[in-house]
Amino acid sequence: MKRFKNKIQMRTIIITLLILFMCVTLNAQTNINSVLTSIEEHNTTLQSLRESAEAQKLENRTDIYLENPEVGFDYLWGNPSAIGNRTDISVMQSFDMATITGAKRKVADRQNVLVDWQNKADRMNILLEAKQYCIDLIYYNALKKELDLRLQHAETIAAGYEGRLNSGDVSRLEYNKVQLNLSTVRGEISRIDVERNALLEQLKRLNGGTDILLEDVRYDDILLPPRFDDWFGQAAEKSPVLAYARQEIEVSKQQVSLSKMKGLPSLSAGYMSEKVVGERFQGISVGISIPLWENKNRVKQAKASVRAAESRETDSRLQFYNRLQILYNRAAGLKVASEKYRQSLTTANNTELLKKALDAGEISLLEYMVEMGLYYETINQALETERDYQKAFAELSAVEL
Repeated sequence: MKRFKNKIQMRTIIITLLILFMCVTLNAQTNINSVLTSIEEHNTTLQSLRESAEAQKLENRTDIYLENPEVGFDYLWGNPSAIGNRTDISVMQSFDMATITGAKRKVADRQNVLVDWQNKADRMNILLEAKQYCIDLIYYNALKKELDLRLQHAETIAAGYEGRLNSGDVSRLEYNKVQLNLSTVRGEISRIDVERNALLEQLKRLNGGTDILLEDVRYDDILLPPRFDDWFGQAAEKSPVLAYARQEIEVSKQQVSLSKMKGLPSLSAGYMSEKVVGERFQGISVGISIPLWENKNRVKQAKASVRAAESRETDSRLQFYNRLQILYNRAAGLKVASEKYRQSLTTANNTELLKKALDAGEISLLEYMVEMGLYYETINQALETERDYQKAFAELSAVEL
């Protein structure tokens, strides 16, 4: 019976551990895309922007209805009192052409589209910021992995030289060089840890205060578009910045129509009743308001806004084209450089040969450290170049986020 209870307890513990492991696994971000998905869900700035967008949309639609009806009541005392008192009642409703024809509603609808594009642009900028942090984090992860290998190598050499120093086989000067090299590697690892922690804190901030786990040391393969001009047409259609500029033109054009409508007379109609001693009058009341001065220059201003919006759209497209072309050329150059670095590291890895030559006394410690320093510098340059290529491509393809 006791053994049976122990088995049940053990099974319960195993199931609990499996559940905890699954929860941790599900909560862990394993690649850049999952990190961005988490940030989009938890980012407090994006949540605030979404709420602000909804509020702005409601504000845009607050002025699209008819004016409130006006109810009037008059009670007048007669003088002399023999003529009695007078009571007036009136109910009036104004009708302006801009509201009746739906011109105000059309402007509000286009303004709401403008709000959506602005919200998408803000979202894109936040996700791009997060992606840049992720790229930097993967770079430091890879560099940390490389430095851990260098540390093991440096510790092995330091241990060997300590024994040789004790046996009088090497001088204190050579031993100090080895210790200095070891300290340099350890110091670099400490610096990398500081940079990694700073990036993790930035990602945590963007993730609404929830920790991010990203331990990748390699980037996903990316394909640079073969022809910039062909790709730019698609990017321009997806860009929320250019879409916002195009929508501004539509809003401005609709404002012109609205301004013209506001230049038309507005009507008012209602009911009116007048009651005096022994008499009562009632019937309909009709009025007209002619906008002689209120809307002066409003149409001219609206047309000027259209021209300004068209000018901004032209400038935005030109700036967008030039900026992306610069990024494309930079990314293409970095891609070639990264491939060359990788090829050189594959064909010119002499680390094992140098270690054997050092152990055999064929080369001096100084020669060994110089040769290894060149190899390590090449690795560092390769990692930096690949990181810069990834960041350039991330900014280039931000419209896909």
